[in-house]
Amino acid sequence: MDAYSRDLRKRVLKDCDAGLGTLAVSVKYDVSPAWVRRLKQRRRETGEVAARGSRNKRQAKWLAYTDRLQALVAAQPDLTLKELQQKLGEDVSIPTLSRALRQLQFSFKKRSCMRRSKTVTT
Repeated sequence: MDAYSRDLRKRVLKDCDAGLGTLAVSVKYDVSPAWVRRLKQRRRETGEVAARGSRNKRQAKWLAYTDRLQALVAAQPDLTLKELQQKLGEDVSIPTLSRALRQLQFSFKKRSCMRRSKTVTT
């Protein structure tokens, strides 16, 4: 979910400063009363009105190996994830490699080229 805009925050605080109650402001702008209270409290305590930045600053581990990963897949597109992990030679798990390949938009075969075997039921 995206943060509320700075413009909305300013309008909410302006109405609160004008004497409108928390519940009335929340109904007027279709936000929760708790959000209005927290916004007023944050402005009172820190003077900030803007949305806070993302708290998760971690980057994916595989981003450091993007070029090598793309080169390995380009050279041998039929590598399994286990083989790719071994050729990469870095401490990256198989699920991480799978997510990396999906984000790099590599396609995966859904079926092999061979005919599907038919099982006979009796």
